Amino acid sequence: MNKGSTLFILLGLFLAGGVYSFWQQKQSKSLIALLAIGSAMSLVAGLLNL
Repeated sequence: MNKGSTLFILLGLFLAGGVYSFWQQKQSKSLIALLAIGSAMSLVAGLLNL
């Protein structure tokens, strides 16, 4: 694993934690959707970079 893929995977997991936290706080659905899309894109970029 190189540094780029590791950083993308960690960023995706961090954003996924934010999605969970915002879901628990009952934040707006559009903000949660935006974070979820960013998280998914980061995770996919990290996995494809492997």
